[in-house]
Amino acid sequence: MYSETEDLVRDLAENAEGVCRAYLSKGRREGSYWIVGDLQNHPGRSLFVRLTGPASGPGAAGKFTDGATGEHGDLLDIIRARTGITRFPDLLAEARAHLGRPQPVVPDRQEPRKAKSPGGTPAAAARLFAASNPITGTLAETYLRSRGITQFGAKGALRFHPKCWHREEGQTRSIPRPAMIAAVTDGAGAVQGVHRTWLARDGQGKAAVNPKRRAMGHLLGNAVRLTSQDDILVVGEGIETMLSLSEAAPGLPVWAALSSGHLGAVRLPEGLQRLYVAIDRDPAGQRAAEKLSARASELGVPVRVLGPRLGDFNDDLRANGKDALRQHLAGQIGPEDRHRLLG
Repeated sequence: MYSETEDLVRDLAENAEGVCRAYLSKGRREGSYWIVGDLQNHPGRSLFVRLTGPASGPGAAGKFTDGATGEHGDLLDIIRARTGITRFPDLLAEARAHLGRPQPVVPDRQEPRKAKSPGGTPAAAARLFAASNPITGTLAETYLRSRGITQFGAKGALRFHPKCWHREEGQTRSIPRPAMIAAVTDGAGAVQGVHRTWLARDGQGKAAVNPKRRAMGHLLGNAVRLTSQDDILVVGEGIETMLSLSEAAPGLPVWAALSSGHLGAVRLPEGLQRLYVAIDRDPAGQRAAEKLSARASELGVPVRVLGPRLGDFNDDLRANGKDALRQHLAGQIGPEDRHRLLG
């Protein structure tokens, strides 16, 4: 009988070196093994991952052993340890994303008889985005300007909705509140999801609610395409972070993946010559950069990581201004792309 889990484990094993480069990037290949310090990706020579061998049984490819701790397992265990994912369905989704497999579509006949309203579907996300207003002159513009941002993206990916429903954590009643709406699109430009940021009534910051942000639709692999990419692309996490880069360097094409988890899974466009990964200064951002960099390297795309001085690039913009941020970026951008810093 067909088992998708077994199929995924087998497919991961056939690509064992790529998995190791993505999730155990501090290690290296020696002969038929990938050698690293431990499951936490520290440098060293304690943990061995077999890169070649039969599909199952003794000596199978993808099996690992840590000589110091006695830990052993397969590549799914490595992915679980490096991502912190605890739910098995989410772990399988992470493995599919790494392998470039589509997420499964549940047949209609498997839907419960009393199905919930399709509030999380791409169709519902597209309807919400279509019902929103252009950002100019709205509270969303006020909000972004309060963050030092005057460039709102060239593709109309950001809009404003004056009465976007919000449900407080732990509550059952929803209340309409003003929100900035961001379109999450696929490579063909189709809306697959939206990201909502609820705003204060005067636009001078986010609303005092929990959660302040929420996404819906199909996000994995997709992004908020704030500008069009050409032969280079800058991908990072937050919308404000990436708009801050556009503020300081309007010639850089930027996408927002919305979170560190989604950053590592962004599908890169065909024909990409160079990739820049804009990170937040935290461990999750660094891990996501490692994962996306490894995937890009497997495709033969050179990668540079852009790091902020403070917590993220919007912190830099607000603290030091766009000229200082542009100068900081000039020290990290490749010489072939420095002319893009001025647009």
